[in-house]
Amino acid sequence: MTFPVWIDLGFVKLHPHAVFETLAYFIGFRVYLYTRSKDKIPIVQGMWVIVGAIMGAAVGSKLLYWFEDPRLTLENWNSYTYLMEGKTIVGGLLGGLIGVEWTKKRIGYSRSTGDDMALPLIVGMIIGRIGCFLTGLDDHTYGVATNWITGIDFGDGVLRHPTQLYEIAFLLLLGAFLFHRKGSLPDGAIFQLFMTGYLLFRFVIDFIKPTPHFYLGLNNIQLACIAGLIYYAVLLSKWLVRPQRSHRKEL
Repeated sequence: MTFPVWIDLGFVKLHPHAVFETLAYFIGFRVYLYTRSKDKIPIVQGMWVIVGAIMGAAVGSKLLYWFEDPRLTLENWNSYTYLMEGKTIVGGLLGGLIGVEWTKKRIGYSRSTGDDMALPLIVGMIIGRIGCFLTGLDDHTYGVATNWITGIDFGDGVLRHPTQLYEIAFLLLLGAFLFHRKGSLPDGAIFQLFMTGYLLFRFVIDFIKPTPHFYLGLNNIQLACIAGLIYYAVLLSKWLVRPQRSHRKEL
């Protein structure tokens, strides 16, 4: 296989990253419209929540990317190309979370909306990572050199961890687990478990990514993961501990 793997339509060749990123947004949004709980939130308020998620994700993905190499960011603070060229999924997820919560307060809506977004996000992220993998070295989402059987040569003669494929496999397993347990979990738990699982995965997998680890041996993604995990640990404890307390009272 030669990277990048261009999408040949006969009359034109399309770059895989652009194709699969577009598909990720389009299909993910269609999945949301099809699977969302119609009786949970009115369509108008639901659209405002989506707007908040998109805006928050756009800002969060850029801000976290700029902290990958603070020195380089400061040197290129006036370069529009540098500032706009990169983004991060973790920053997008956490930024989207902030955007959604802020929007819900503005429109006066207090019920949980995250469960409706978990499946669309998983689907979109899987599709997007296919594009990252097919792009090869130019996407900068591969892992460090390895002698594992999973190692892939992206075009420079070096076998590397295909971390994009690891993430796709993890998301498939996480999605299967969450939606197998969907009926037995309280409102909001699906999204909380999705975020907790993904942040844990990214914290671990980023140890085998060749990104700068400036922060006491951690990189910018891992710091954000820690912050997100602390937040979700508090949320999860509220419904994980409650049943145990109720059971003790009954005894």
